[in-house]
Amino acid sequence: MNTHFERTGPLGDLSSYPQWAQDLVAACEPARRRVRDHAMWDLMGEGRIDAVTMRNFMVGTWSLIERFPSFMALNLLKTQYGRSAGDNMARRWLVRNIRVEQNHAEYWLDWADGSGVPRAEVLDGRPPRGTQAATEWCLEVCGQDSLAAGMLATNYAIEGVTGEWSQKVYDSVAYAESLPSAGRKATLRWLQLHAAYDDTHPWEALEIVCTLMGSRPAPEAVEHLRECVERSYLSLHYGLERCLLQPQMKEVEEQAA
Repeated sequence: MNTHFERTGPLGDLSSYPQWAQDLVAACEPARRRVRDHAMWDLMGEGRIDAVTMRNFMVGTWSLIERFPSFMALNLLKTQYGRSAGDNMARRWLVRNIRVEQNHAEYWLDWADGSGVPRAEVLDGRPPRGTQAATEWCLEVCGQDSLAAGMLATNYAIEGVTGEWSQKVYDSVAYAESLPSAGRKATLRWLQLHAAYDDTHPWEALEIVCTLMGSRPAPEAVEHLRECVERSYLSLHYGLERCLLQPQMKEVEEQAA
């Protein structure tokens, strides 16, 4: 059922992609919004996030940040140059963007430091229970599933929604002013780099996946991709919820003691 796909419209216009991809994106929209509009970003954006929640977020999300190039490398291993147009596109794109990711872990540590979470705590601290769901899912889908599933779950879904929430926080004057003025630029560097604005990475990933799958893939293959994208959003949302839950649980434990 697979037929050739080659994009002719604008990269960032969903109508440039096959109908199956448009339907998939629409079906996953509620799950994406739950991450994009999570209360965590309101707490940051309004400059009222507490130290425990910030620590949980920085430590709990660290493994996803630090290992993201590894997930891309697992997808790169699935490519074979010359096998198809999609393989060629994926290979070039992954090689180029793995290098782009190399400094992002250091920028995350700078953000943590400037937010009052020492890098030693990020590196060696115990993450809150449940915050590793997205990391575990990315390892599974990139290590064991198809190239299309791996790239759609990570480079499209996770990178795409990360760009959206990063922009919300980065654009907040209240959040910037809640940080120490000394070193503020370095603290905000990770957010600045990930803020969506004109970021094309998720769209490029979507184009590669559509090229791999063609304009009319089998319905069961599309359904599997939809499940992968939705699971990415659900795992991110679950991790954020666990970051918020921990301070409440700590208060309950203290009251019980």
